[in-house]
Amino acid sequence: MTAKMDRRIMKSQKAIHRAFLDKLYEDGFESVTIKDITDKADLSRKTFYLHYNDKYDLLDKIVEKHLKELEEICDQKKDKGLIEGTIIWFRYFEDHKLFFASLFQGTSTVSFRNKLLNFIMEEVDKKLEASALPENIDRKIILKFLGTAVMGVLESYVLEDIDGDMETIAAQVGEMLKRNL
Repeated sequence: MTAKMDRRIMKSQKAIHRAFLDKLYEDGFESVTIKDITDKADLSRKTFYLHYNDKYDLLDKIVEKHLKELEEICDQKKDKGLIEGTIIWFRYFEDHKLFFASLFQGTSTVSFRNKLLNFIMEEVDKKLEASALPENIDRKIILKFLGTAVMGVLESYVLEDIDGDMETIAAQVGEMLKRNL
């Protein structure tokens, strides 16, 4: 009985995610309502609220899933060079461009931006050698500086505000990171 319940929960969550993403891409985050999601998923509002508190909670869960996948990618590319690793990382954003573009364009997705920035800073911190920093440079400041720089370029790439193919842009970001680490 438990296995059947688990499958139903997974099926409901998958339908909710799919409906939410469809509405997100069509209308933008601000316009998505729980009613839109449940109508599109063909589920009751009660079913939605069994799984999520609201659309922000749903978005947080989806963002957490993406960050977990990015973390796995970062762990797998440890033995790659910084430039090659950055290209692999950017490829993930290329593959999920519509999702990230929808979030970067939204005005109510501050939580996403903060989580992504913190994630980038943590990954840069893993590469940063404490001994390489001059005494007058605070580790937190360099992490914030590099993290916001990477996120800014990433956002511009995803929103197609900068020209160039993914590998060229990612290689340039990797080279700049390498120079600053």
